[in-house]
Amino acid sequence: MTMTDPVSDLLTRIRNGAAAKHEAVDVPSSKLKLEIVRILKEEGYIDDFLTVANNRFQFIRIKLRYSPGKRPVITTLERISRPGCRVYAGKTELPEILGGLGICIVSTSHGLMTSRHAQRKGLGGEVLCAIS
Repeated sequence: MTMTDPVSDLLTRIRNGAAAKHEAVDVPSSKLKLEIVRILKEEGYIDDFLTVANNRFQFIRIKLRYSPGKRPVITTLERISRPGCRVYAGKTELPEILGGLGICIVSTSHGLMTSRHAQRKGLGGEVLCAIS
């Protein structure tokens, strides 16, 4: 069976792992998923990640981050642009999440980046997901 939306699968695994208070979650690897996870680490939403090679597959092991009291740092993880309904935004229309406290990951012509970074560079693109 083929997966129609690997990004949604990534976000759901992270959301479920955080809700179940797991230390880490494993996700099948791809270049797009690695870029999303890299941005999550840069922005401080996860502790770390590494690629793990099995004899047949490659996985990304994502170490989840929790605040004191074992509360997940990621409160909401929402897919915006879906395969059936793509959402694009120009450089002036990029969404702001929680008044700037959250981030949006945008796929631009210069690669994946946060909406804040894309605005600074004067780029628009496909709004993949929102995290807060």
